[in-house]
Amino acid sequence: MDLVEIAPTGKPPVCRIMDYSKYKYDQEKKERRIKKNQHVTHLKQIRLKPHIGDSDYQIKLKKVLTFLEDKDKVKINMFFRGREMAHKELGREILERMVSDTAEHGKPEKAPSMEGRVMYILLTPISKKP
Repeated sequence: MDLVEIAPTGKPPVCRIMDYSKYKYDQEKKERRIKKNQHVTHLKQIRLKPHIGDSDYQIKLKKVLTFLEDKDKVKINMFFRGREMAHKELGREILERMVSDTAEHGKPEKAPSMEGRVMYILLTPISKKP
């Protein structure tokens, strides 16, 4: 048994007689249980190009859906090269198609935006609360 100071700022200070090692063990166990139920959200990225084939698109779509089901955010980057910059609407259509295909699993934070030669959109998972 140990003499443990509970409230050192109180007048008079409060102490308790307890098994300190058991107390520390219980605190660590409680922290582990709380930490087990937490989920850290990660940002996953997918790279696309405007002339993507249908089968390649389906593979990327499956990957995006697995990320969203794992409660991770997904940033979809559309890269333009050379003359593809003249046809940004093709890339925007593919991004909008990706958003519509993942509508039941995730929602976009904002409309597709352009940054240099990259058009991107950020999808966040939809929380399903019981």
